[in-house]
Amino acid sequence: MRELDVAKLPEYVEEDVRVSEWSTVRVKHCAYSVPSRLKGKWVRVRIFEDKIEVRFADVIELACERLIGRNLCRIDYRHVIWSLIRKPGGFARYVYREEMFPSLVFREAYDGIQVLQAGTKGDLEYLRILHLAASTMEADVAVALSLLQMAGKAITSDAVKEMIASSSTSIDVPQLVSPAVRLSEYDALLTEVAA
Repeated sequence: MRELDVAKLPEYVEEDVRVSEWSTVRVKHCAYSVPSRLKGKWVRVRIFEDKIEVRFADVIELACERLIGRNLCRIDYRHVIWSLIRKPGGFARYVYREEMFPSLVFREAYDGIQVLQAGTKGDLEYLRILHLAASTMEADVAVALSLLQMAGKAITSDAVKEMIASSSTSIDVPQLVSPAVRLSEYDALLTEVAA
């Protein structure tokens, strides 16, 4: 008997993919969003068994878990909000619209906004809130939305901004005082070790 020829399996497969006008790339029949500044550019995608890496100019722009299946999507609202805010009329028909709700609080806020301002005006108001979440802290925006909903107040981007600004100024950072360093204590330790 002779030894089997065992070739090492490749760790990943690379594909060159063009970023679409919607700031997405299609990899193995699934859509992934990338930063909007890459629209129209060619990126190199490394497809591992359990993850993908999207690289542009040898810099990793996206690293995420690989979707297994067909016609699935992984859209990060932070990647596409910058272009959606400029064209709010397209939000109602946006292909990945359901991905623009990071949590249930955001979905409930959108529904509440649509009750008061239906159509494009309501979409624009929600997109402003989502833009605020992308440019600040999503968790702070979610808390502000929850508080506005519990208080029964109208949800607007200005009200959310105001709540975030007031909560960030109320945090008092304690002043730390550095203790005085007495080097004689260290000298005493050194003399004990030397003895």
